[in-house]
Amino acid sequence: MSVIQTVGIVGSGTMGNGIAQACATSGLKVVMVDIAQEAIDKAMKTISGSLDRLIKKEKISEADKEAALARITASTSYEAFKQADIVIEAATENEPVKLKILKQLDDMLAPDVILASNTSSISITKLAASTQRADRFIGMHFFNPVPMMALVELIRGLQTSDATHDAVRQLATDLGKTPITVKNAPGFVVNRLLVPMINEAFFVLAEGLATPEEIDEGMKLGCNHPIGPLALADLVGLDVCLAVMDVYFEGFADSKYRACPLLREMVEAGWLGRKTGRGVYTY
Repeated sequence: MSVIQTVGIVGSGTMGNGIAQACATSGLKVVMVDIAQEAIDKAMKTISGSLDRLIKKEKISEADKEAALARITASTSYEAFKQADIVIEAATENEPVKLKILKQLDDMLAPDVILASNTSSISITKLAASTQRADRFIGMHFFNPVPMMALVELIRGLQTSDATHDAVRQLATDLGKTPITVKNAPGFVVNRLLVPMINEAFFVLAEGLATPEEIDEGMKLGCNHPIGPLALADLVGLDVCLAVMDVYFEGFADSKYRACPLLREMVEAGWLGRKTGRGVYTY
């Protein structure tokens, strides 16, 4: 399998633009596609601002920033992926949406192009089976914020070939990331441990055992976490946390993965965290 030089990304949200920045600053060509030009413009502004912060920290130069931005092509059409060696789906954590996107990509991409999903919980085996290139399908789970976080989970579906895994592992390494290879299971490794902890923090909050600030401070100082679980939920998105818990509950048929009613109610209220200006905390 040839070396990956051009990376396609579906979705220009938090994860999509973060992946785009990581690829572009590593010298790769990037094609980022979203359904709305407004979303693309916002993503490019976000990437530019992120690079400006790196300039202030003297991590990169102004020339580095301009070179990285020049490597990114943004579009509202999948036709822009014609030159891509791999396309990473980074759309919302919604299985029907992902399946629809993957079918569209599968139908128009060249047969040798690798498809990857940045899903944080959905079965890679199931997503792969919806395509005609299941052996060239893999999970490539980045962590937020992508430019700063070193880890990438590589999730092998039942059908993923060694060649596909090795090519994507090399891509992750080329991005300066540390990849770990995991088997396909709901939540994989990190979120299998992390999201139930966040969910339990909501139970603690709902039971009135402590304030949000005290819960977060307790985990930061008592467990040496860099951010408390409730603040982290706001950063990730309460809707994403709920969706992941629902995947676990369905996938394992185990009541220990029942989503906290408070978490579900806050999502119903539209209090999704930082992206809506209100979650556990107000922004």
